[in-house]
Amino acid sequence: MAEPTVRFQPTPNPNAGKFSTDRTVVESGSKSYFSAEQAAGDPVAEALFAIPGVASVFMVADFITVTKTPEARWDELAPRVEEAIRATLR
Repeated sequence: MAEPTVRFQPTPNPNAGKFSTDRTVVESGSKSYFSAEQAAGDPVAEALFAIPGVASVFMVADFITVTKTPEARWDELAPRVEEAIRATLR
């Protein structure tokens, strides 16, 4: 199977970024996590919380919204988030 496609899109909230993918992330409904402890058992969310600067994760259908801490910078964070998503969706 081909490498998953992941695209970063800014949102109106400067601390939130939308990461769209060509894979199904959540079969039905949505999932929200506000800590690494809450994310335990979800491979995608666990991988994202392992990245310094990730504050929360919201997943639905084929995209993930990541909220960063105020001091984190998207130019550094986005490529790491994209790679973590690709790695867990392979």
